[in-house]
Amino acid sequence: MTLYREPYRPRYHLSAPSGPMSDPNGMVFFEGEYHQCYQYTGRWGHAVSRDLLHWEHLPLALVGDELGDTWSGSAVVDRRDASGLFGGAPGLVAIFTHYKDGLQSQSIAYSADRGRTWTKYAGNPVIPNPGLKDFRDPKVIWHEETERWVMVVSADRRALFYSSPNLIDWTFESEFGEGQGSHAAVWECPDLFPLPVDGRTDDVRWVLHVSIGDNEETDGSTAQYFIGSFDGRRFKNELPEAEARWTDFGQDFYAAVSYSDLPASDGRRIWLGWMSNWMYPFDAPTSPWKGAMSVPRSLALRTEGGTVRLSQEPIAELQRLRASETRLRDVEVRDSTLTLEYRGIAYELEATVEWERANEFGIRLRTSEREATVAGFDVRTGELYLDRTRSGFSDIRNRSGGPARFAKRFRAPRFRETQVLTLRAFVDASSVELFFDGGIQAFTSLVYPSPESDGVELFAIGGGVLFRELKIYDLQTIWRFDT
Repeated sequence: MTLYREPYRPRYHLSAPSGPMSDPNGMVFFEGEYHQCYQYTGRWGHAVSRDLLHWEHLPLALVGDELGDTWSGSAVVDRRDASGLFGGAPGLVAIFTHYKDGLQSQSIAYSADRGRTWTKYAGNPVIPNPGLKDFRDPKVIWHEETERWVMVVSADRRALFYSSPNLIDWTFESEFGEGQGSHAAVWECPDLFPLPVDGRTDDVRWVLHVSIGDNEETDGSTAQYFIGSFDGRRFKNELPEAEARWTDFGQDFYAAVSYSDLPASDGRRIWLGWMSNWMYPFDAPTSPWKGAMSVPRSLALRTEGGTVRLSQEPIAELQRLRASETRLRDVEVRDSTLTLEYRGIAYELEATVEWERANEFGIRLRTSEREATVAGFDVRTGELYLDRTRSGFSDIRNRSGGPARFAKRFRAPRFRETQVLTLRAFVDASSVELFFDGGIQAFTSLVYPSPESDGVELFAIGGGVLFRELKIYDLQTIWRFDT
C-alpha cells in the first residue's frame, strides 16, 4: 500500500510516515521555517514547514544517550547568543526532559545549522532532578520585562517556574498548583504565554495551560487552562481556585503547546495538539503510523457573557487548501433530516444556524446508512455535543487491554446565549474538529468511519431551524505522491 494513501491516513493533518507520534515538542519558528518536533518513543521526530500546511520530514532531531531517553520539551531562538554556544550568531536551543531509570531531569541541545543537526550540551542536565517522581516537559520563553529566560515545568500536579540569563544556569522561582483547578491526574506539557483581552493591548493577561494525564474522573486524559498575571517569577490565577477551565470538550486534543519566536509582525499565538488520548494512545486501526496532530489554531482571549475565555480558531492558512465549494443559503429544516448532495471525507464546513423553537438540531458528518458523527445542540439542556457513538470502528482498547469507552457522546454547556449558532468543522479521514461560536468552544475527536460514509445531513427535532448559510470546501491533500 502506497505511503500516505492508507485507510484513515489524514489528508491535511501532520502525521509521521510510520511509527507512533505523540506529544508536540520543540515548536519554534526560525529563518522562515516552522519546526515541529514530536515524541517518537523517547526520541524527537522532526518536520519543517514554511506555511504550517505542507511538511517535510527530517531525520530524528534528538535521540537517547547515556543520560536516558529524550522526552518532551520546547525550543527557542537564542538570538543574542546568551548561551555562548553559537560564537555570537543566533541559533536554536532545545530544552527537554532526560529520563532514565525513573529519574527525570532537564537538559538542553543546540543547533547552529537551522535545526538540521543537534548537539547535546556537555554539562547536562542543566536542572538535575530535585527529588521528584514527576518532573518533566519544560517550556521556555523569553520574558521581556525581566530580560530573562523563564521555564515552566510540570511536577506532579504543580507547575514549577525557573529563570535563567543564559539557558544554562537556572534558578528556582516559585510553584503554582495547590488547590488550583483540576487535580484529577498528573499535570503535563505546560505552556505559558500572554494574550490581549478582546484585542486590547492595554489589557493583557497570561495563560497557563497544562494537560492532565489519563484518569477515571475525566474518563481519559484532558487539558485545562488558567488566566492571570505573571511577573517573571510567579503566576497568579485570577479564576476561582477550584474552577477547571477545559481546553477542549472532545477526547482527543492533548499536550497542546504554542510555537516560540513567531515574528512580531505576525501578531498571533499559534498552537496545535496531539490528536489522541492516554487512555488509548496507540490502539488505532492504522498502519504503519499511529497518531496525528490537530490543525494549527490561533489563540485569543475573548469576553463572552462577562467572562474572559480562551478561544481557538483554525489558522487562516488552511483556506489555501480549499478546492471546490458547495454553498447553500436559507435552508429550513423542520422535524426532519435533509441529506445534502455533497459527498466527501476531507473538507471544511461553515454553518450559521438560527431558530425560534426547536428541541435539538445539528449536522451529521461522515454519514452512511449505518454510520454518522454528529455535531449538535440540545436546546432543552443548553448543551453542545459531539456524538461518535455510531461513527464507525470503535473497538479501541485501553492501555490495560480492556475496552476504552470510545463510542460515546461528548457534551458541554454552551457559553453563548443567543439563538444564532455558528460552527466550523474540519473533517478528515479519521478526525473531526468542531469550533462553535467563533472558537470559544472546541471539540476534537478521532473517528474511524467506513470509506463509504461520506455524506452530510442536516437535522432538526421538535421544531424548525434555519441554516442561514452553509458552506463546504473540499480540502486538498498536503502530501505529494510522486515517490
